[in-house]
Amino acid sequence: MSSTSSERVDFLVIGGGVAGLTYALEVAEHGTVAVLFKGELSHSSTAWAQGGIAAVSDAGDSFEAHIEDTLTAGAGLCDRSIVEMIVREGPACVERLIRRGADFDTYRDGYHLHQEGGHSARRILHAADATGYEIQRALLAAAEEHQNITFLPHRFAIDLITSHKHTVGRDQPNSVLGAYVLSEGGKITPYLAKRVLVATGGAGKVYLYTSNPDVATGDGLAMCYRAGVPIANMEFFQFHPTCLFHPRAKNFLITEAMRGEGALLTRGNGEPFLHRYDERRELAPRDIVARAIDAEMKLHGEEYVLLDISHRGASFVQDHFPTIYERCLEFGFDPSREPIPVVPAAHYCCGGVITDGDGATNIRNLYAAGEVACTGLHGANRLASNSLLEGLVIGTRAARKSLEDLPRGLPHTAIKPWDTGRATDSDEQVVILQNWEEVRRLMWNYVGIVRSTKRLERARRRNELIREEIERYYWDFYVSTDLLELRNLNLVADIIIRSALLRRESRGLHYTLDYPEKDEEYLRDTLIDNRFSVE
Repeated sequence: MSSTSSERVDFLVIGGGVAGLTYALEVAEHGTVAVLFKGELSHSSTAWAQGGIAAVSDAGDSFEAHIEDTLTAGAGLCDRSIVEMIVREGPACVERLIRRGADFDTYRDGYHLHQEGGHSARRILHAADATGYEIQRALLAAAEEHQNITFLPHRFAIDLITSHKHTVGRDQPNSVLGAYVLSEGGKITPYLAKRVLVATGGAGKVYLYTSNPDVATGDGLAMCYRAGVPIANMEFFQFHPTCLFHPRAKNFLITEAMRGEGALLTRGNGEPFLHRYDERRELAPRDIVARAIDAEMKLHGEEYVLLDISHRGASFVQDHFPTIYERCLEFGFDPSREPIPVVPAAHYCCGGVITDGDGATNIRNLYAAGEVACTGLHGANRLASNSLLEGLVIGTRAARKSLEDLPRGLPHTAIKPWDTGRATDSDEQVVILQNWEEVRRLMWNYVGIVRSTKRLERARRRNELIREEIERYYWDFYVSTDLLELRNLNLVADIIIRSALLRRESRGLHYTLDYPEKDEEYLRDTLIDNRFSVE
């Protein structure tokens, strides 16, 4: 394990999904840009998004309707000004995305639009059932053509470098200077930049079952928290109602758009049940559908429920959901002829790093965008397909804000190399595997779709013991990607648990048996920082 001299760029982008790549393209005319990818270029949460991107584009729709749908889903905790801004600026950002090469499905004289749960109109632009992949493809292609943008795959950002940590001037506002970055060969390099954007995606891997890719380990959340950026609303973790239930499927999502196109949910015996939970049935918001499935599974002791779209016919299923159709066939299911088994899984983190409408944090020159951030758009529950829209709009706005008062020269701050101390090579890798499994399982069992104070307290105590062991390991041995991911997951788990304990009510995605009703006293954000919890 070694440290190398620093690299210097104008803009450092940590994460290459829709938010990160949009930001990179917007600032590239004004300086050099380095985009860090933890894995391969295509391994972002964006690439996994199936459903689409919500934006008003039909004469029968309106900004007002989209705004109200978002506020309704958010259960009172959305920031109306942010919702209005993102909804109104969204269509122009989508058009810019299309000019950059994104190809959405069309129908007759316009775009083919899906309708998903919680939406009062068809407004979901999509590319079949692989919208995120298409957006990722288009943005990567556009960025690859720009000479000022450099892609750096297999780079793990360990921690942010800030002025308060590396200079004496604590009487001055804290500023970001860059980040320490682990490369595939084990070298740790300080990357220094005028502006830093954290766009690392979510933290679904903190749960045992998730629709998220393997890279979604909460790295950006943990980095920002350690640097002193407050975190908000982490108790609101969205569970997608329908992931394919199969031991080899791992994390294959069945898009909500399928329910929008008429798919029905039933128990294993074919009995429908959603009418007992919400009059909107299959088009109810995700939190309601996920809790209904969870309740039915527990009530009847069943491992899964069934999702059935076979009544729409083979050609419809194959044309509208080709990716899902082909993948299900690989696992022995034909969704055009039979219902498929599904279960809820951790899907989207509605809380995150606190930012304003320009993606700016409380640390100067540090921005965050996408799932890692909490702008106020989602409130207590994300409206389907608003996430890609948020990443697109905030990525654009963060770029424009970053260009204000941009210094001409590159930063020349002297940064100490990464200090390995007395660390040695690990001879106990099993510790990482054991703790990885334990964190994710305790989060699933104690901090899942339905919670209780007793379960949360139990989870917190056990997670703290694991944290102590991880920290000893972290300082005794050279860091690795696996160790860094485990450390971040454990920290994010702690933040989620503490947030859930602070909210003594049930609202949106947070449902606790001890406080099953909404309480107006908690009509506010839950804030956590690295010094204390704020009630």
